[in-house]
Amino acid sequence: MKIIFMGTPDLAKRILEAIVRAGYEVAAVVTQPDKAKGRSGQAQFPPVKECALQYGIPVLQPVKIREPEAAAALRQYEADLFVVVAFGQILSRELLDMPRLGCVNIHASLLPKYRGAAPINQCILDGEQETGVTIQQMGEGVDTGDILTMKVVPIAPRETAETLYGKLSEAGAELIVETLPKLERGELTPVKQDESLSSYAKKLDKASGEIDWSRDAVTIERLVRGLNPWPSAYTFYQGKSVKLWDCDAVDTQCARQAPPGTILSVAKDSFDVACGRGVLRVSALQLEGKKRMDTKTFLLGNPWQPGMRLGKE
Repeated sequence: MKIIFMGTPDLAKRILEAIVRAGYEVAAVVTQPDKAKGRSGQAQFPPVKECALQYGIPVLQPVKIREPEAAAALRQYEADLFVVVAFGQILSRELLDMPRLGCVNIHASLLPKYRGAAPINQCILDGEQETGVTIQQMGEGVDTGDILTMKVVPIAPRETAETLYGKLSEAGAELIVETLPKLERGELTPVKQDESLSSYAKKLDKASGEIDWSRDAVTIERLVRGLNPWPSAYTFYQGKSVKLWDCDAVDTQCARQAPPGTILSVAKDSFDVACGRGVLRVSALQLEGKKRMDTKTFLLGNPWQPGMRLGKE
């Protein structure tokens, strides 16, 4: 079976590695164009491109995959299957129909829940206890294709988006290697998604991480974990941003004892902040322009006191 792999980030890189190591022929890799990063503005390869070059696999980086030139380039490989993982572009009907076995997409949720761009973050924000990976036969809709195989992944109580990302990468790598031989032998029965159970995880941006202290402590604690490491949860103090990296919701049922965002108490290694309901205990943070540090270290150089307020002035 000859495969063309389409993907961009680390999640896709790990899955590409698993396919190659399982002995499948990857005729070409399609990924997003290189992007300039950092102050130097130097072009940086997408993780999937780095992986492909290590294995000597040809790399295509079309600005627009739907352009006729891109379709012509792909057709030359006469691939049996396209495997798509977090590619970042929508495939045309011409591309979907091109391979003999069609196109499959590996999505980091248990479809139809959490279709869209940020399923890993959203399941933590919503307090889910489990998520997983779905391999679907691709159609023209966004994550609406028929389900081929699934793998469930539990979400730990202190799970962050970063740690869950790693678990789902591993699960996706295992699942595609299990699925490919069954797909080739025609042993899989596609199952239509139940539209009544669908939900959408919208794309995140920097504004998604701003903490609203009028919300309850449990919701804010999930925000901190769900947006770690990007775009991160943040608040403000005296006009400067403060990222929160580790916290716990404590006294979750107590009524508001001070205006939201007020520091209620300061200990050696943490401080408590009033929320709309409950209290958030902060154990690690990062002041604008500074490095991330535990609260104990932070307080040595920043003697914060009860009564101070966090949030926009």
